[in-house]
Amino acid sequence: MTNTLKLKGREMARGLRFPEGPIAMQDGSVLLVEIERGTLTRVTAGGKVEVVAETGGGPNGAALGPDGKAYICNNGGFNWHKEAGGYMRPNGRADAYSGGRIDRVDLETGKVETLYKECSGVPLKGPNDIVFDGKRGFWFSDLGKVYDRQMDRGALYYARTDGSLIKEAAFPIITPNGVGLSPDGSTLYFAETETSRLWSFRITGEGELEKQPWPSVHGGKIVAGLPGYQRFDSMAVEENGNVCVATLMRGGISVISPAGEWLEFHEAPEHYCTNICFGGPGMRKAYVTLSNYGTLLEVDWPRPGLRLHHQK
Repeated sequence: MTNTLKLKGREMARGLRFPEGPIAMQDGSVLLVEIERGTLTRVTAGGKVEVVAETGGGPNGAALGPDGKAYICNNGGFNWHKEAGGYMRPNGRADAYSGGRIDRVDLETGKVETLYKECSGVPLKGPNDIVFDGKRGFWFSDLGKVYDRQMDRGALYYARTDGSLIKEAAFPIITPNGVGLSPDGSTLYFAETETSRLWSFRITGEGELEKQPWPSVHGGKIVAGLPGYQRFDSMAVEENGNVCVATLMRGGISVISPAGEWLEFHEAPEHYCTNICFGGPGMRKAYVTLSNYGTLLEVDWPRPGLRLHHQK
């Protein structure tokens, strides 16, 4: 039986405009995106909220690159369902949808440049999450978009930071969301939102994945799936290899071993628990976004998180 714990911590900020993509910085601040606001934002250790850059569209996953700049999966924007008290959630593709893209932000100047908008002539639809491999590039997911009666099929991509290469690594996927790497860098994980399944691939080369012949259409290996109506969002990996997946609907962080055992569930005070990253002394702080009401939590984590490539 899964061990259920309460996700308790210090509220660093509230009232953010659907925060996601947290990055723990060396000075105790957290960089994150505000999807509805269209910004890359810094929350200082003392709780001050500062806009770093205005990206427009729908900034989503974010990560630091080897050049010290922030690389952002921009999903192109959503329409929004809003209620009294500040509650909000995405509601399909924006009427002013600007297309999906990978943006790069200079943290000193706030300058935003677009690296990729397509792959082999196929437009990016809704880039969602990103992880660097410590070599020449990064993996990212494209969740797709929902509009009218249609839904795009998603994919996993690999790209270089210098703009010279983008490669479709796996397709088709139903709403691929969070992505992460095993501590040794040999395994790529991704979370599928609408199925609440965690999948993995063995990495065989630059942008190349080993494909299973059956049963998945994309060739991934199933790691775990949750019962009932739950939805997976973004993720972070612990130093020991456990995968921590933000889980919607029930609201919290599911901790899953590489072997597929559902070890723990850290129950959040809000059901739209969308992302987690690690930082702080010994990588024992978890920073969690609760997006409906725009909350950023700092939580003491029971084990060290994995230090990401280019994380200082």
